[in-house]
Amino acid sequence: MREDSKAARRAQIERAAYKLLKERGYGGTSMLGIAREAKASNETLYRWYGDKKGLFKTMVENNARMTKAALDAAIRDEADPLATLEDVAPIVLSMLLGERAISLNRAAASDESGELGATIAAGGRDSVFPLIEKLIQRGLESSALAAPSARIAADWFLNLLIGDLQIRRVIGTLPVPSDKDVHSRVVAAINAFRKLCST
Repeated sequence: MREDSKAARRAQIERAAYKLLKERGYGGTSMLGIAREAKASNETLYRWYGDKKGLFKTMVENNARMTKAALDAAIRDEADPLATLEDVAPIVLSMLLGERAISLNRAAASDESGELGATIAAGGRDSVFPLIEKLIQRGLESSALAAPSARIAADWFLNLLIGDLQIRRVIGTLPVPSDKDVHSRVVAAINAFRKLCST
């Protein structure tokens, strides 16, 4: 199978998985059900993803890919930490408040096994947070930023940016934010972060 048709097939499988996740929750979604919905073979799903956990881990990683790519590039290019956080913040916020992340988090909240929540943490926060921490560490080392530690400053940044917005989206009390809403939140979070951590 050619790479472009394989990528299209993977996207179709993931769409099917998100659809069933929304309708049935994590526990009620099976690899066979996803295969049927995507009109794919069960064998293909197991060959590509290993198991249901592997499929959902891939979905979480794909959702976080843009954020990780932007942070990786900034770290590699030794870009200004504050400017990078300002550039990455709208990507992070839009990703976390988007329909895909919200569907995953709603399903995780009702998954009593905790498996999906652990998968989301591993593919999302646990892979993005260290990159933010590394970026901030560079800012601390160059004296561009001041904080008790990079870990604490990274936590401050995410708390200022996200606050309770994601849980409000998960429980249905907040609509998908507009680009203007995201921009306003990013500006407020970055300004507050500068006040906390600028030298």
